[in-house]
Amino acid sequence: MAKTLTATDRKALIRLASTMAVGSPERKVILAGLKKVSGESNIFGKHILDNAHVSSNAIVKDKAQVLDNAKVFDFAVVSSNAIVKDKAHVSGKAHVSGKARVFGDAGVSGKVQVLDNAHVSGKAQVYSKAVVEGNAWVYGKAVVSGKAVVSGNAQVPGNAQVYGDAQVYGDAKVSGFAQVSGFAKVSGFAEVSGFAEVSGFAEVSGFAEVFVNAHVSGKARVIDNAVVYDNAVVSGNAIVKDKAHVSGKARVIDNAHVSGDAQVSGKAEVSGNAKVSGNAKVFGNATVYGKAKIGGDAVILGGGWGGSEGPIMEGTWKSPTERIR
Repeated sequence: MAKTLTATDRKALIRLASTMAVGSPERKVILAGLKKVSGESNIFGKHILDNAHVSSNAIVKDKAQVLDNAKVFDFAVVSSNAIVKDKAHVSGKAHVSGKARVFGDAGVSGKVQVLDNAHVSGKAQVYSKAVVEGNAWVYGKAVVSGKAVVSGNAQVPGNAQVYGDAQVYGDAKVSGFAQVSGFAKVSGFAEVSGFAEVSGFAEVSGFAEVFVNAHVSGKARVIDNAVVYDNAVVSGNAIVKDKAHVSGKARVIDNAHVSGDAQVSGKAEVSGNAKVSGNAKVFGNATVYGKAKIGGDAVILGGGWGGSEGPIMEGTWKSPTERIR
């Protein structure tokens, strides 16, 4: 543990440093140590309490505290009013500041930043260059890594993973064993849970829900109060800029697949093994189910489509028996 130097100690160290060659490693170490002490960092009883451990290269300063059995080592910095406690550890070049809290058995490492009022707890792990800020909370056994950002009032609990360049913000929640990766964004009050995956450049926002084993990928968007669950897939090819779109109170469930630039909105439902692709649009109270295939430039305004009508690739339809264009 760091020792608080007396005035006599400081004078002795300054005299010793003056006898050494300018630029020598030994002189640099002594002067760096004196600089750290003069800035009031790593002071036992102020910054370091209980059985906590702070290594010589780490810095705990300002009103920050490391207590209980927590550890701060390598070149990590804990500053402002931040607290690291319980059995948590902060390492690498991580920076914990503001009123942030790292506690439980949580680990923060690499070049991570935990800022503002953010909390990392439980057995959660945040590493690489990830950022947890605002009032965000990462807990349980969750993992946030890469260059991912969790901010606002967002929560990442359970065994969820957020990685790559993904962002989770607003009041969004990613839980269970869900994964959000790539450049994907989850925001608003949206929830991604179960074993669901959101990847690529996909966006899930508003009050939308993606859960069970559902996949949302590419440049697909699931917004408003839309729901995607079971083994459903909503995908838009990021390379050709396809943006499959599920909005309103629409539901895509079972093994259904919505792809390309297709849109499903209103109170429409796509279920079973149905496929909606191309530039197709499914609106209103339409139900597309079974082995139905809606694609091309077809527009479905209502009715039930179970596949017996064959693939529908053009026209505007009120029902399978009423085409208006």
